[in-house]
Amino acid sequence: MFVIGLTGGIGSGKSAAAHILESQGIVCVDADIIAREVVEPGEPALERIADHFGAELLQADGSLDRARLRQIVFADPEARSWLEGLLHPLIRERIIHRLHTAKSEYALLVSPLLLETDQHSLVDHIVVVDVPEETQIARTASRDGNSREQVERIMAAQMSREDRVAKADSIIDNSGTPEALTEATLKLHQALLSLARNRSNR
Repeated sequence: MFVIGLTGGIGSGKSAAAHILESQGIVCVDADIIAREVVEPGEPALERIADHFGAELLQADGSLDRARLRQIVFADPEARSWLEGLLHPLIRERIIHRLHTAKSEYALLVSPLLLETDQHSLVDHIVVVDVPEETQIARTASRDGNSREQVERIMAAQMSREDRVAKADSIIDNSGTPEALTEATLKLHQALLSLARNRSNR
């Protein structure tokens, strides 16, 4: 299976680009969704998190208070390191399984931390959705209701815009309108289909 990695900083619009590709019949494996799955009630990781950080991180229905956990780990590098050490191997295992069972001309791995973790080793071609940093901050603050400071902390934990772009095989510029994003993404989709078909013909 030819695997495309799709990434971008918070607020860049990578989810919107992924939905466009999904509408073309491409199987999308979303690392964020898998990250939520591995901490659902009944999952061993949730029990470990509650033991480590305290039961007050569990909500009344037994689910994880993700906003509270996010505040803890973005303020404490050691806490973040512990959490990543627990979750990243579990997430990677599920990602691999879903990519291997995908039924489309290529598979898409959507991950905000594609380049910050070893997930990039799972893909054949890296696509970065790119926007100016001020656009990231404005979109994320508007979408999530986060303060500018909180968005900047999240961005600081991610790879810099310059480094991310430098590692890209293809770039989608999402600094314009939603229509421009759709046009650019569909154009890239045709190029990715060609790459996937050329590879399968070897």
